[in-house]
Amino acid sequence: MLTTTTLKVAAISGAVLMAGLGASGCASHRFVRDQVAVVDTRVTQTDTHLTQVEGTAGEALARANAAHKLAEGKFLYEVVLSDDSVKFPVNRHALSPEAEARLAELAQRLKGENKSVYLEIQGHTDATGAEDYNDKLGEDRAEAVRRYLSRQGVALNRMATISYGEEDPVAPDDTPEGRAQNRRVAIVVLS
Repeated sequence: MLTTTTLKVAAISGAVLMAGLGASGCASHRFVRDQVAVVDTRVTQTDTHLTQVEGTAGEALARANAAHKLAEGKFLYEVVLSDDSVKFPVNRHALSPEAEARLAELAQRLKGENKSVYLEIQGHTDATGAEDYNDKLGEDRAEAVRRYLSRQGVALNRMATISYGEEDPVAPDDTPEGRAQNRRVAIVVLS
């Protein structure tokens, strides 16, 4: 992959060559200016692309560091929102009143224990629909839980969300009952 420095050196070398040709009478000043402008445009486009790549890499590193921090903790327990009273309907991420009641109990438990714990909130879906859609739906479910727990007083810096979409089923997806069990959110509590 070409670096910005390499492209700039190439651009300067090309410009010097064109200037030399222009000075010797082999090329016009206008031709040289046009060629330098083309090279400058390419350098600017490459700089923009590199900046975008660096930003994406930085975001990925931040997510990996957050996951690492969570992974350092010891598993304490897991709360799963998937039983009959708190199943997520098809294509929905809104919390039911039953789910909110379970989450309020969890928030009270966390406050009562008064421990510094971290929560990994995992969103899951059944296998119906496109994979990209299910990944987004799993994230929306996890985010709905994170927002609710935040409103209950759980610190945002102690929670991370992840979507597994349809990747990690707990039941076969070939029956309505199995699909209903797979539409869930799991909250992993780590010390």
